[in-house]
Amino acid sequence: MCNPVKMLFGMGVIGLVAALALAGCAEMPSGPTVTVWPGPGKPFSVFRQEDDACRAYANYRVNPNDANEAAFKRAAIGTTIGAVAGALLTGSSRGAGAGAGMGLIVGASSGADYSSASNWTLQRQYNIAYEQCMYSSGNQIPGAPAPHYIPPPPPPGGGG
Repeated sequence: MCNPVKMLFGMGVIGLVAALALAGCAEMPSGPTVTVWPGPGKPFSVFRQEDDACRAYANYRVNPNDANEAAFKRAAIGTTIGAVAGALLTGSSRGAGAGAGMGLIVGASSGADYSSASNWTLQRQYNIAYEQCMYSSGNQIPGAPAPHYIPPPPPPGGGG
């Protein structure tokens, strides 16, 4: 007879790691998902430099570790609640083990849902930081008034 809970705990640490992997992880966005255009009269080479700087800034502002910790905590809490409920309902350590296994599965599922929502939130935070940086650098964001690009002054002395 196949008992998935027994199989999960029979695998020990490997089973626990596999179950926690089901919870998923919030991932760092790979880049912006918004459109930004160079400001009027701005050279494209300047725009590319600003794009690189603003991507770095957005990466700095977004932290997926917070979301991942919350997802793993949900799996751990589900395991604990399941173990306590299993022990209370059956009055045995066998019930606690089965409850812990079911709690881990439910907790991991909850963590996966949370991670999915967190990915959307992280992308949104990344996009906002990126747009703020690009707009403050004089670039154009759809729906916002076009900023005025002022080219840097020529070097002193005129050279020649």
